[in-house]
Amino acid sequence: MTNIRVSRRNLLRTGACALAGAVTLPRPASAGASGGQNVTNRDVIREWYAAWEKKDWGPVDRLLADNFTFSSANGDDHISKSTFKTRCWETQIDFIKRFDLERIATGTDDAFVKYLCHTKNGKSFRNVEYLRIRNGKLESIECYFGAQSSFPSAVSTGRT
Repeated sequence: MTNIRVSRRNLLRTGACALAGAVTLPRPASAGASGGQNVTNRDVIREWYAAWEKKDWGPVDRLLADNFTFSSANGDDHISKSTFKTRCWETQIDFIKRFDLERIATGTDDAFVKYLCHTKNGKSFRNVEYLRIRNGKLESIECYFGAQSSFPSAVSTGRT
């Protein structure tokens, strides 16, 4: 397997969707959690999205490193874990039904995930996220929206 390192500047120029589209996953995967003690980055990713589907902050909190940061085009610039909980989890969780993980590309300490999120009112949207993972914990997530306002509440309420 060949690892390719890309700077953030080049990634943004290239387009996260184009990069994520270049990797393949044989078929869409469910976001179901995995078992076992030998945790891989794929396991962490599946557990992350499964926790959102279960709407339980406990597993989410356990997956996030103490120094976790989140960034997105929605005005989130390396926000902390507590701000993420308030600004993202608490405002979006009630809109989410499930995730289809369409593409997963993992490295030693990072991953790209392209997903299709289904909202409770039957709408959906795609995003790409870049996750930094260390020792089974998410250190950071950068969300690249598939559309101008591709997050659950915006899609559900027609703000796109």
